[in-house]
Amino acid sequence: MVSLILREKLYINEVVLGTGFGIIIGPHVANIFTPRSWGSLENTITLEVMRIVLATGLFAVGVELPCAYMKEHVKSLLVMVVPTMAFGWVVIASVIQALFPELNYVSSLCIAACLTPTDPVTCVAIIRGKYATKHVPVNIRQILTAESAANDGLAYPFLAISIYLTVETSVQTAIGKWFLVGWLYQVILGTVFGAVLGHLFSKLMRISHDKGFIDRESYIAQYLALSIFTVGVASTIGADDLLAAFAAGCAISWDGYFHAQTENDAFSSVIDYILNCGCFIYIGAWLPFDDYHSPEYGITPWKLVVLMIAILFLRRIPFLLMVYKFVPEIASWKEALFSGHFGEQLQSRCYFYLNSNRSIFVSSLALTRLPTPEYPPADQAQYLAATIQPIVSFVVLGSIIVHGLSIPFFSIGRGIHCRTTFSTITFPDIVGSTVDGDVERGSTTLGVISDGSAVDTPQTTEHVDAGL
Repeated sequence: MVSLILREKLYINEVVLGTGFGIIIGPHVANIFTPRSWGSLENTITLEVMRIVLATGLFAVGVELPCAYMKEHVKSLLVMVVPTMAFGWVVIASVIQALFPELNYVSSLCIAACLTPTDPVTCVAIIRGKYATKHVPVNIRQILTAESAANDGLAYPFLAISIYLTVETSVQTAIGKWFLVGWLYQVILGTVFGAVLGHLFSKLMRISHDKGFIDRESYIAQYLALSIFTVGVASTIGADDLLAAFAAGCAISWDGYFHAQTENDAFSSVIDYILNCGCFIYIGAWLPFDDYHSPEYGITPWKLVVLMIAILFLRRIPFLLMVYKFVPEIASWKEALFSGHFGEQLQSRCYFYLNSNRSIFVSSLALTRLPTPEYPPADQAQYLAATIQPIVSFVVLGSIIVHGLSIPFFSIGRGIHCRTTFSTITFPDIVGSTVDGDVERGSTTLGVISDGSAVDTPQTTEHVDAGL
C-alpha cells in the first residue's frame, strides 16, 4: 500500500523490509515461522530455496543484458571477476583466521569463499529505479550486473578447493579433484551446457512464435520455466547450475529477440518481486541469532562486527582502485569506489538479493560436503561445519543493513543538507543581489530590475533534491 513511497522516494526495497518482517515472525519474536525447527531437512530446504531464487535471478540477468554483452566486454569482466575475487578471497581468509584462530587457514578460505562473490548485495535502487536512472551511469549498472552474475557461478571453485583440502588426506588428490571435478566438469560443462540449451531454446521459441504455434502468455511463461528447467538438469548431472542458468539467459537473448518480446511485460517483474519478498522473509526467520555469541567456538559479536567492517573496506575497494584503469566502463576513481562499495554484495536480477542468497546457498552447500559436527568438534572439518553458517549469516545480515540503507541515508542526508542551504529565487527579468550574512526563512533581499528600481525578492530554504 505504500510501496511506491518506500521504493521510489526513500529507496528502501523489499530486501530490507522482507528481512525485517521475517525476523518479526521468526523464532526470536513472534515464533510463527521457524525454519530451523525442521530438523535434518532444514539445510536441504534452505539450499533448494536459495537455488531456485538464484537461478531464476541469474537467468533474468542474462536475458536483460544487451545483445552479446559478455563477448563485447570480456576484457573488463576478466579483470573484475577472477583477480578481484581471488584478492578478496585471500584477504578475507586472513582476517577470518586472525579473528578466529581456532580455524586454520584452509577452513578460513572455505568461509571466505562464501563471502567472496560480488553478486547482489546492493540495493535495487543502485541497478534499477529512479535513483539508478538519475545518478548511476548505465555502463556501471551493466558491468556490475554482469560481474555479479558471473561471480555467483564462479564462487564454487573457490569453495571446492577449500572443501577438498579439508576433507581429503592428500593435497595432490584434493588439487586433482578440484581441477577435474570443480573446473572441467562443473564450471566449464555447466557453462557450455547452459549456453547450448539457451541457444537451442532461442531458435525453437523463435520458430514457434513466428509460425503462431505459441501465444504471448505461454511465451512469457518460459521466462520462469526455462530457468527452472536449466538448473534442474544441470544440478542433476552435477554441473554448476548457477553458471548454467546465467549462460542460458545470455544465450537465449544473444540476438535480443527474446528480450524484445518480454521487456514490456510485467510478468517477469512480478515473479522477481514475489521471489525477493518470499526469499528474504525466509532468510529473516532463518537467521541464527543465538549462534552469534558462541564462546565455545570463539564466536563473539565484536569479532563478527570487526569481520563485517573488514569485508566492507578490504574485499573489493582496494583492488578495484588499483586496477580500474584496465576497465573501460569505470572512468574514474570515484566510480571505482562506488563499484567497490556497492559491488560488495551486489546478488540476481542482479541486484541486492543475490549476494545474500548466494552466501547462504554456498554455506548450505558446504554443509552437505562436511561431516555433522559433534560437541566438542573432533577435528577441523567438524569445527568448520559448526562455525560456517553463524559467521556467514551475520555478514549477510550486516550487508543487508549497510547496503540496503546506504542510499536511503545518503538521500536523507543530502535532503537535510540542501534544506539548510539558503537560495535566492530569481526571475527572467530580475538580476538578484544578495545581502551578506545568514538569511532566515521568510526574509527578503534587495533585487534590482533592469530599469534600476528596487524590488523585494523572497528567500526560501526549500530545495528540490535531484535524488528524491
